[in-house]
Order: sequence, then structure tokens, then C-alpha cells
Amino acid sequence: MLHFSLPRTLGAAFAAATLLLAACSSEKQADAPPVASDERMVAPILTTEDAKDVHSYARPEIARVTHVALDLVTDFDAKRIGGTATLDIQAAEGAREIVLDTKGLDVRSVTNGQGQMLPWKLGAADENLGAPLTVQLNGAKQIRVTYRSAPDAAALQWLAPEQTSGKKYPFLFSQGQAILNRTWIPTQDSPGIRQTWEARIVVPAPLKAVMSAQNLMPEGEEVEGGRAFHFKMDKPVAPYLIALAVGDIAFQSLGPRTGVYAEPSMLKAAANELVDTEKMVEAAERLYGPYQWGRYDMIVLPPAFPFGGMENPRLTFLTPTILAGDKSLVSLIAHELAHSWSGNLVTNATWADFWLNEGVTTYIESRIMEEVYGRERAAQLIELGWEELEAAIREAGVDSPSTRLHLDLADRDPDEGMSSIAYDKGAAFLRTIDRAVGRQRFDQWLRGYFDRHAFQPITSALFLADLRQHLIQGDEALEERLRLDEWVYEPGLPGNAVVVRSESFRAVDQAAQGFALGSPAASLAFPKWNYAERVRFLNALPRELPTERLTALDTAFGLSKSTNSEVLFAWLQLAIANRYQPAVPALERFLTTQGRRKFVAPLFESLVAQGEWGRPIATRIYAKARPAYHSVTTGTVDQILSEESGDEAAEAGAAN
Repeated sequence: MLHFSLPRTLGAAFAAATLLLAACSSEKQADAPPVASDERMVAPILTTEDAKDVHSYARPEIARVTHVALDLVTDFDAKRIGGTATLDIQAAEGAREIVLDTKGLDVRSVTNGQGQMLPWKLGAADENLGAPLTVQLNGAKQIRVTYRSAPDAAALQWLAPEQTSGKKYPFLFSQGQAILNRTWIPTQDSPGIRQTWEARIVVPAPLKAVMSAQNLMPEGEEVEGGRAFHFKMDKPVAPYLIALAVGDIAFQSLGPRTGVYAEPSMLKAAANELVDTEKMVEAAERLYGPYQWGRYDMIVLPPAFPFGGMENPRLTFLTPTILAGDKSLVSLIAHELAHSWSGNLVTNATWADFWLNEGVTTYIESRIMEEVYGRERAAQLIELGWEELEAAIREAGVDSPSTRLHLDLADRDPDEGMSSIAYDKGAAFLRTIDRAVGRQRFDQWLRGYFDRHAFQPITSALFLADLRQHLIQGDEALEERLRLDEWVYEPGLPGNAVVVRSESFRAVDQAAQGFALGSPAASLAFPKWNYAERVRFLNALPRELPTERLTALDTAFGLSKSTNSEVLFAWLQLAIANRYQPAVPALERFLTTQGRRKFVAPLFESLVAQGEWGRPIATRIYAKARPAYHSVTTGTVDQILSEESGDEAAEAGAAN
């Protein structure tokens, strides 16, 4: 019987080991050797007022972290990860202390690089930010923190074997964005403080560890109590991009520098779905320059993963809800790949400028999709996004500050800025510039933007300054036509927004109107439509339809049994709006077999909005589903139930 408990502390001499292990990398992980420590890239710290991170206790202008070396052991029984984090420090002259971000960490000691104890103190804890860890440097240029995470660390999800696809071994994965990595790594957890890093992770045999870095020994090495895996990231990244997954993990190559990890039972389906990834990388390079991270691998995680994807460098984390069986949902891969330029290469300095990551990426996603799959498929995805953007603005109010690109997130969880505004308004902004200046000229500017700011943080002000210097170049008429400041700093949508329409959607809209007026389901071209057209049709139907009409749709097209998560989600939203009881079993199955917040939160919100009919269904299903959800998802749904149906329902969910 496999035992998943290991000693909680390790002492490891890390630097020498990683140099030795670099030579042992397997063929599938072939890569350039890591740079020596004295050649590490150190990204600048922005000091303007708009670059100050209100979600970090760090004071990088006084002392900042440049490199993180983790030496950690995973303890599946205790649901803790612990060991040491050795931090290289760059301090201003006369600096006496450094401030780190932590949340829930059990800190045991802090020493300098020679093992001498350093004075340290944990400050008062804030619900969102955690607690500052202030260390007296006493001249140290390196500090070592011995610690362990809490069992409820928000970044980490520990899954029992029955919660995985293989049902045989447990699984662990991390999710760092926006400020969750401070729950398992004591560092300066701000996107504006880029850091190189390395890690030695010990896991129970026969499990495997993978991380968002160069894998120096993919099969690990035998150590007391398990296997050790070694990783190296020699380019400075935002700390939220440090990511870990541990489980029964297999690998399949997809191309010279692309591949996919997954549990063995999911690997074939994942590889079949993601077979075009190498083509996407090539398309992105043609548009925006060389891919600078070595490999582009992916891992399909268990269903509890709370996002569609997470763009961790070299290893994108993916939800299994994209495995539709027909490659229909691979625009998600185009999106996460695009982050290799916008978000990972050039990163928002603070979460107030989240749009600089997601809006630019959403624009590039559509360009990659157009390159690989054609203009019409890209147009369909753009129009679906526009539809979501219009709905988000209606819901918030056209004058709401939350509809601005540059946000004020002071005293707010940065997660609140992660809305379709950042994604789709940001992309619409770039499409508007693209149309105004011409694609060739805009592509030249955007590629240059990535070159000029590579491996650096960025703010809205710097982005606009770059546009003005390198694209507008003093053209006052163009400046006036683009309305740059209005796009970034004002609410709503400027009147010059470029709207992209899909030709095929016009026929779909007509079909939806016809069905709403009584035409039979058999007359629809639904079986011939692709997923985007099916979603458009379901979204275009009136929210009030007779039960017999909904039954006709479900019977004709098997909507409640759809294997396409986007189509199923659109159908369930329509069913809830009509209190269509026959769809409740499919709704319960969907909500209890995946934890992707994009689907989960709106469905619970729709249920509680249905009052006496939907609220009991929501409470019952959530009590069953909540234990398998990541904290990112439960944090949102807990609030929905608390606000909409009283604290009692939320407490009932939390208790389960």
C-alpha cells in the first residue's frame, strides 16, 4: 500500500546539484543549459506611482528578491508542503530589512546564506493580503526561510485518488494568480518584482512532479522517502507564474518543442485534442517573433482546476473541459500560448493593469486562430467575446468604474479585476488600433513592443507612451481618432470601437428567431454547425420558452448529453432561465464533475436568481460539489450563495 507521508524538513545543497543534473536531462526535455547564477537577468523595478502594488507588502525600492531557490517536500497526509526557500537579495545602500509576502505560512526560522540566524517578524494578517514577513538583513545578500504551508493554503489543491481520472493516486496542483503563491512560497509576491528561480521537490514514489520551468531530471532521482525532481527557470518571471503539479503523470510529445502531460487515462485524448499546438507556436512566431521559453508543454489537470488554462511558462495548466473530442475548443491553447508574449514576456506591473496581460493576449489569440484555422472561425470567437463584453457592461452599468481597463483595486481582492472587461474590451482596443493604422504597421509595432519590454513589467501609462512614441509618432489626427486615454481610463466603450461580425452567425440568428416563432427543431441545421454556431444559437434564443420547445431541442440534439462544455453550459443557462426541470440531472452532473469557475459561478448565480425554484437546487448541489472545488472557485460561489440566499446557505456549503 502506497504511503503519502514524508519527513517535513530537508537540508539540501542546491546549486551544485542543479549543475550536475542539467547534464542528465532526457531527450524530450532537450534545451539550452541554464545560465550561471552570476549571469541571471535582473528585471527593473518601476517606481512611478501607478506601478506601486497595493496587493504586496514588499518595498522593492529598498530591498528586492532577484532569485528563489526552493527545497521542498510534499506531505499528502498533512496536506502541507515545506522545507526552505533561499532568496537572493538586491538591496539599496544602507537597507536594513526586506519585506516578504506570506499568507498562512508556518515560519520556523530565517538565516543568512551562511546559516546564521537573522531577526524576523510576522506582521498583522489581512484577509486578502496575508501577513508581511520582515527580515533584518544584517548585511546579508541571501536569506533562507525554513517553513511549511498550511493545510488550507489557497494556492494548493490536494486531491484524493477518487477525485482524479485514474482513481489510483492522489494529485496536487498549484494556482498562483493573482496573489495565491504567497500561501506556499515566502517571497515578494508582486507581478512587478520578476524573479528567476529553481526548485528541488520531493514527492512520494511513484508520483512525478512537473513545474513551470526547465525539467532537469524528468524521471527524478531516488531519495529517502520518495523521488526528487529538479527545475530551473533562468529568465525572470512574475512570481505568480511559479507552478507545481504532482501526481500520476505521463507525457506525450506533440512536436519538436511541444508536448502534453496528463494522467495516463487522459493522455491519449489530450494528445489527440492538442495535436495542432506546434502549428500554433509557429504561427505566433511568424507574427510576433521567436518563442523565448524553450519548450511549450501543457498539462491537462484533474477536473477541479478552476480556470480554463493558466499560462505558466513552459508548462500551461489546462482544464479537461477543453477535451471535446473534435479540437473545437483549442482557441484556449491559442490564448495561453499568446501569453508567452503578452503576460509572461511583458507583464502587468500591478493587477490594476490586468488588461495588459489579458486584453493583448485575447487579441493575439484571435490572430493565431486566424492564421491556423481561417478568418471566419476567428471572427466567430471575436463576436462571442463581444457578446460577453456587452453583457458585462450592461450588468455593471455603462458608467461603472469597473468597466475601465485601468482599475482601482485598492482595498479589493485583485481577483475582482479578472472580468471579461479586461479580456474583451482590451482586445477590442487593439483591434481598433489595428484597423486604424493597418495590420502590417500595427504588427510591426506590437512585435517591437515585445522586444523593447521583454522580461519587464509594464503599466498602462508605459503602454500608451510606447504607442505614442513608436506608432503614432506625433500624428495628431491619428491620436485624436484613436482616443487612447478614453479607452484605458474611462468607463464603457468608446464610439470608435471596431466590431467584427461573423458571416455565419447571421444565418444562425435567423434560425434562432425562426425557432422562437415556432419552426420545428428538425428544420434547424444544428448538427452541421460548429460549436461556436451552436453556442450563438442557444444564446440568441429568448429566455422564456415553453417546456415543449425546450424538450424538442434536447430530444433532437442531445443537449443535456453534450460533450462540448461550452455548448452544455449555454444549454444549461437557457434551461435554468426557464426552470426546465428535466435538465437538472445534467446540471448536477456538470457541476459535480468539473470545477472551472467560468462555468460553475454563473450557473450557481443563475440558480439562486430563480428564487424558490433554483435556490434549493443550488444549495443541494453545492453541498455535494464544494469539497472538490479549488479555493478560487469556492471563494466566488460562497459569496454568490451568501449574497443571494443568506449566510445559512453559504455556511451549509462551507460545512461540506
